[in-house]
Amino acid sequence: MADAPRRIETRLAQAGRNPARSEGAVNPPVHRASTIILDQIEDLYGEAKRTYALDGMQVHEALKEALIAVEGGAGASLAPSGLAACTLALLACVREGGEALVTDSVYKPTRRFCDRMLKRLGVRTRYYDPRIGADIAAQITDETCVVFLESPGSLTFEIQDAPAIAAAARARGVPTIIDNTWSAGVYFKPFEHGVDLSVQALTKYQGGHSDLLVGAVLARSKDWQARVFGAAKELGLGVSPDDAYLALRGMRTLFARLAQASASALTLAQWLETRPEIARVIHPALASHPDHALWRRDFSGASGLFGFVLKPCAPEKLKAMLEGFSVMAMGFSWGGYESLIVPCDAQLIRTAGAWREAGPLLRLSVGLEHPDDLIADLAAGLERLA
Repeated sequence: MADAPRRIETRLAQAGRNPARSEGAVNPPVHRASTIILDQIEDLYGEAKRTYALDGMQVHEALKEALIAVEGGAGASLAPSGLAACTLALLACVREGGEALVTDSVYKPTRRFCDRMLKRLGVRTRYYDPRIGADIAAQITDETCVVFLESPGSLTFEIQDAPAIAAAARARGVPTIIDNTWSAGVYFKPFEHGVDLSVQALTKYQGGHSDLLVGAVLARSKDWQARVFGAAKELGLGVSPDDAYLALRGMRTLFARLAQASASALTLAQWLETRPEIARVIHPALASHPDHALWRRDFSGASGLFGFVLKPCAPEKLKAMLEGFSVMAMGFSWGGYESLIVPCDAQLIRTAGAWREAGPLLRLSVGLEHPDDLIADLAAGLERLA
């Protein structure tokens, strides 16, 4: 009789653990290595054995096993940052003279890479409305070599109809990539919805402690895994064994931290909806979110990152609000144990459609502090705003 599928908490605790390769230790060894000594001349240029540490050591393999155990897929490749994972996935798909279709809500550094580096390489980028759904079929041409999704958008939190977009792309033989960092691979399963490559910024929830930079690209098939791994090897991308260890250690507590951040964030979002200073709260788990039905259909939960729009206010009032917090702090990352808030208007770039909110857009990453303390901090900030 087959064993019942293990639940996510159990998989996170056990994935990547192999006492046989770590002399019985519960955690994998950390090899700080470059050179690997080989006994046989045939092994120097063969494929059976690892010949250089850039390809990863035991701790890297353990991390990749854990990522696959959570999100699924046929393989994983590591990159030195979340942005590097995005660019690696894109470079594995594009070709000179081709074009990339990219969601208009994409992470600004990914957009910068498309507009600058891909352009220099002879690849055109067109941006599409993140709510386009199956209508993306009309945007796909013979030159289209990839469709890049991000769901939800990390500033404006649109939920994309990933199954419809993936099906339209697959019908034309075009691969799809999704930046799935918001869900940490826990709350959304890209490969179950037909996506080919999933990007994760492990810097965020997997690391969880704001002390490392690392990313990953997971592949739906062995063929795509080989293609991404080959691109990483050609680019010379490597990940520090210490950072791989920290990401794996963070994954052991990922579900508990994510669940707490999720619950606290929803509490704060619901409280913000009651405040007269707020024009709109943008949290996919709220019934007021325009894509709430899609989120309910495709996601099993929400992370601790969401946005809200203030009613129009003077810049000096916004400055006083943001610079006076005592629990939260301003910072660009998210997914760590600490709560962060940033104004986002300076980051907003839209070409497929305009951003039409009149007031400032703020993004809040909810950490592990007590929600009552965060609410008190926000309430004091809104008083400074008023």
